[in-house]
Amino acid sequence: MNRPRSTPVPLDDSDLRRSALAALGESEPGAKIAAVEALHDRYRAGRAVCLPEVSLEEPPGLPGRPAKPELVEPRSLRHRGMQTEAGRAVLLHAIAHIEFNAINLALDAIWRFAGMPDAFYADWLRVAAEEARHFGLLQARLLEFGHCYGDFPAHDGLWDMCARTRDDVLARIALVPRTLEARGLDASPPIRARLVQAGDEASAAILDVILRDEIGHVRIGNHWFRYLCDQRGLEPHATYARLSETYRAPRLRGPFNFDARREAGFDEVELAALAAHDPSAAL
Repeated sequence: MNRPRSTPVPLDDSDLRRSALAALGESEPGAKIAAVEALHDRYRAGRAVCLPEVSLEEPPGLPGRPAKPELVEPRSLRHRGMQTEAGRAVLLHAIAHIEFNAINLALDAIWRFAGMPDAFYADWLRVAAEEARHFGLLQARLLEFGHCYGDFPAHDGLWDMCARTRDDVLARIALVPRTLEARGLDASPPIRARLVQAGDEASAAILDVILRDEIGHVRIGNHWFRYLCDQRGLEPHATYARLSETYRAPRLRGPFNFDARREAGFDEVELAALAAHDPSAAL
């Protein structure tokens, strides 16, 4: 899959949203993580300000990412067992790719959507910083297996939905954090159990960190989804169903992690709707 070259964005260290756009354009993972961490530190220290009213022009080539991994169709990816280090390396690489994309998703929300409250941008900057930390943990673990990010092919499902929702912040928040990223809450416990069964406690501990933080990220998505629905005078449940249909969101399948979803801010109506599609569910 050919990728357009990213174009460097002129950096103004004091401008939060322009700095987020510059970080999004970084192709090398180490440089992107360093840019996110530096921006997070500057903003918390008061050395970067948010200018919500400014509309920024999108440069070509977003998001910046390295030449590898090769991006392929999801159905062409091979699944390997976790009883071998090679199989666990493939799994950790897949999760690292999700986290790398999640950095880009958070940065994109910061620069792209003008006119939101300052807290919106602060929230997604925090998400970007935590996703960068997750990527670093996974990259370090991959190195212990003799691999690094880019060694295995990956798919582009997360960024595909990001691109589809580029023109509507409500659709973006409904279908990325509340749908695609929330699926990680469901997937984490069974994956962790298989890692422990294989004797890989170190990798399981990384998933514990990721799950804890991802609950907070999905909670942020729920908060801003309901804020936007309130601002537009929309009923949240019907709006979510409409957006899922309009943007062809993947259908959610169980088993669901109801405890984590409840902690992440999904209400009982939403949880009951999920349980109706999961005969083994116990709310």
